[in-house]
Amino acid sequence: MTADLSASVLVALGLIGLCGGIGITALGPGGVLPTVALFLLAGMSPAEVAGTAIVTHVATGALATAAYTRSGELREPATRRTASLLAGTAVLGTPVGVLLNTAVSQRAFGFVLGLFVVAAAVLVWFREHRRPPAAPTSHPSATVVAGLGLAVSAAGGLVGIGGPMLTVPLLVALGVPVLESLASAQAQSIVIAGVGTLAYLAHGTIDWPLAAVVGIPELAGVLLGWKIARALPAHRLKNALVVTLLVLGPFLALHG
Repeated sequence: MTADLSASVLVALGLIGLCGGIGITALGPGGVLPTVALFLLAGMSPAEVAGTAIVTHVATGALATAAYTRSGELREPATRRTASLLAGTAVLGTPVGVLLNTAVSQRAFGFVLGLFVVAAAVLVWFREHRRPPAAPTSHPSATVVAGLGLAVSAAGGLVGIGGPMLTVPLLVALGVPVLESLASAQAQSIVIAGVGTLAYLAHGTIDWPLAAVVGIPELAGVLLGWKIARALPAHRLKNALVVTLLVLGPFLALHG
């Protein structure tokens, strides 16, 4: 597949991978950018897009988890509990998503992904405008987090995302602070990507050279995004998150 693509397309894939890495740790939804790039530029089937994209999130998830552990967010008991529940349920939810991928057409793949993105943006916007600015943060119950983890990991397995794209806005919508949401989602991403990689490997739908073209710049972006997330005020991160999702969602749905 890599040999069939022009140099300009390969460069574009690498640059989008870099931007995706920045978005993973700075906003959450950045991990969808490699999926979008492979879907629109590489001429791959839904299974090949999902398999090649999801393998890149094994390393990015591990690096992002290490970064947020170093900065202290993953040392907080409440954040660790949320991360553990999300990671644990991903073991069950991801294979379901991979199985569903086999029944999804090219057009439906883009449409479903676009719907996920728009729904996440609406949730964050609604939460921000519904509650007073001084409202305290909260942590959802274990049952809510487990249900969220199952749903997101199934979606991740279906479209080839690591999890933060949906988990971060959903946790923020439930009242969890942005940095804690970002940190929790990274641990979940490792499991979704690891289980998803094994499943798509069994189906023979991973393009390893293309995964490297996207994934190596993505790793550099993860570190840049982590620094950005810790430097910007929380409300700016939330606003950027909503804008990013609202731009991506309709684009994906219309280009499915």
